[in-house]
Amino acid sequence: MKNNHQLILASASPRRKALLRDAGISFICHPAEIVETILADESVEQHVMRLAKEKAESVAQLYPDSIILGADTVVFFDQKIFGKPKDLPAASEMLLSLSGNTHQVLTGLSLARYKKQSTCWYSVTEVTFNKLSDETIKAYFELVNPLDKAGAYAIQEHGKMLVKSINGLFSNVIGLPIEELQLKLKEIQN
Repeated sequence: MKNNHQLILASASPRRKALLRDAGISFICHPAEIVETILADESVEQHVMRLAKEKAESVAQLYPDSIILGADTVVFFDQKIFGKPKDLPAASEMLLSLSGNTHQVLTGLSLARYKKQSTCWYSVTEVTFNKLSDETIKAYFELVNPLDKAGAYAIQEHGKMLVKSINGLFSNVIGLPIEELQLKLKEIQN
């Protein structure tokens, strides 16, 4: 990425930082402070794009010459949004719900500049879980902290214990569809 406009990541996510670093994208981090609520009659796609846009726009005014990246990732199954679980019993309940089923991981993304039109989109990856036993879930939780992860799991951390297959971008399940982001960054810089 040319550094005419520095990229600012409006997130503290260690997974998003790692994906950007691994892709060779130069950035600095300034986490957004917004209230993340679900609005009535809001689709999951609208939800992740709205939060991504709010995150980017809240930071854009602090860096008027930079491109701000906002992102929000959720797990969606059975018409429910699965965010980060509040405790281990809630995490276990989430994984039992996903067990043996296919769910979607959606990430909303926004690239914004101060007082300029932002670009907003979302990415979807379908993830199919193995049939999980209580013992498998317990063993997974001994290896991975599920409390800071949407849907109570991280595909890149012992994901083979849970995941049977994916259809879509692996990076999206981690929290940032880096391949799509790279294309969008090239578009807005030309």
